[in-house]
Amino acid sequence: MTRGHQQQLSLRREFISQALKSNLQGDNTITESEPLIHALCDPSCYPHEVDKVELLQTHASWVLLAGPYAYKIKKPVDLGFLDFSTLQARRHYCDEEVRLNRRLAPDLYLDCVPVLGSVTEPRIGPSGPSARRGALEFAVRMRRFETGHELGVLAEHGNLAPAVLLKLAQRLADFHRQAARAGTADDWGKPWQVLDPAIANFDQLGELLAGAAILERLVPLRSWTEQEHARLQETFENRRRAGFIRECHGDLHLANIALIQGEPIPFDALEFDPALRWIDTISEIAFTVMDLRQRGLSGQAQLFLDEYLAATGDYDGVRLLPFYLVYRAMVRAKIAAIRLLQPGEPEQREQARQSLLSHIDLAEQFSAPAQPWLVLTHGVSGCGKSVASARLLELGDWIRLRSDVERKRLAGLGLLERPDSEAGQGLYTPRMTSKTYRHLREQARMLLQSGHPVIVDATFLSRGQREPFETLARGLRVGLSILAPEAEPETLHARIKSRLVSRADPSDADATVLAAQLESIEGLTAREQSVCVQYDSNDSLAMQHALERIEQLRLAAVRTGRKS
Repeated sequence: MTRGHQQQLSLRREFISQALKSNLQGDNTITESEPLIHALCDPSCYPHEVDKVELLQTHASWVLLAGPYAYKIKKPVDLGFLDFSTLQARRHYCDEEVRLNRRLAPDLYLDCVPVLGSVTEPRIGPSGPSARRGALEFAVRMRRFETGHELGVLAEHGNLAPAVLLKLAQRLADFHRQAARAGTADDWGKPWQVLDPAIANFDQLGELLAGAAILERLVPLRSWTEQEHARLQETFENRRRAGFIRECHGDLHLANIALIQGEPIPFDALEFDPALRWIDTISEIAFTVMDLRQRGLSGQAQLFLDEYLAATGDYDGVRLLPFYLVYRAMVRAKIAAIRLLQPGEPEQREQARQSLLSHIDLAEQFSAPAQPWLVLTHGVSGCGKSVASARLLELGDWIRLRSDVERKRLAGLGLLERPDSEAGQGLYTPRMTSKTYRHLREQARMLLQSGHPVIVDATFLSRGQREPFETLARGLRVGLSILAPEAEPETLHARIKSRLVSRADPSDADATVLAAQLESIEGLTAREQSVCVQYDSNDSLAMQHALERIEQLRLAAVRTGRKS
């Protein structure tokens, strides 16, 4: 890192430190604008019908709920990490907020509008350059949505359906694919810039919790963060050069995602600090995964991650996931510490204390050594492999590789695109099948070497397909299990027919393919049978017991430190 970079980081940390103190003590500069805000609580200030105006506020903004719209006005404050102290700055960041959020929520974020008139008799003006002249203030105009539909609220009440998270993963995959990419000459994503906010969390928590016994728990977490960063420096740099640093949302926890007409819509993207949104896409996803885990939704967190990885193919990013999960947990721990020290009701302070402790607990879990394990599925199409592998995901921190998905990715096809297209010709030739299995093996190798347990969901009908994976597990000294669900022929045919009709699964297998598979399947060797878990896939309890047996084998290896 250059001397200029060191000075930049030092100033940034000093600003943030002062901002935290200011935020805790209160900042009198906001009182100058309060008469205008109170005046805007009059329904007659708005160019549309309003019965009453409700006022909400955060440390950095006021939100006026007026009829079908919400008007967000930034407070004239300088908190170090954000500076809204001038009218010009507030106008700029209102424009930025609209620009950034319209990428994911175009129906919510409408425009930036001026506040015209006088402080005592203001009115909301129209959008457009000509209307901005003589503006007293600026506001982001948003379309209101029903409160209580944020995913965080749904999660608290047990109403967050897995299907919503799968839609969110797909939406984010599309968003990241289209997001602007940082140039190789930019500083965004350089290893020193990745480390700075992570270490700043510990510095700021040290100031916020000075003298508290809990600070002792942060010492090993800080050390782990520094060591993990040093170990992964080359990976951070390679990710940057490969274009994975993009203009993301930046603050993607569940409270910033709303379910609107059945669709998960992220909102409130970070507009005030580009360094917090020009980040690795896997860092963005880590925030959502961490938040789900903290709320006791570990299974749903893995399903969300699995869907995102299947949509993007970014399995390389998984190597950085523990680092970013710890970072995101410490971000929320810092927020909880700030709330704990602010004035509030005893119930609010207790909630903040519990949040602080739970996020530190979670960071410790993320930083603990993992136990890699390899699971291969075995069986013909329709026997229940993918259902079982998805359920296994929910039992632990498994990463799943699916042959149906990776085969199409290698061929340049969409996951649900059928091989009857020109691009799909040759999709199921022996050559393409061999290429797919080699790709799966190399991806599994990378993930296992990074410490992650891996499920490879494929038919594995021949010994020639299974042996290289057995050799891989033996060479890496990780445990191996074979998951082999079974079903009667009529059940297989019914499942395949239903799957083809729904067109919601990447598998293209039909009755002809099934017949060929049943004729060509090679039985397991004695060695393979010794690590195989078989069950009737029509028996959900038997499936659950089979999956729990595999997870227990892996956890036993974690406890004993034994490499099988």
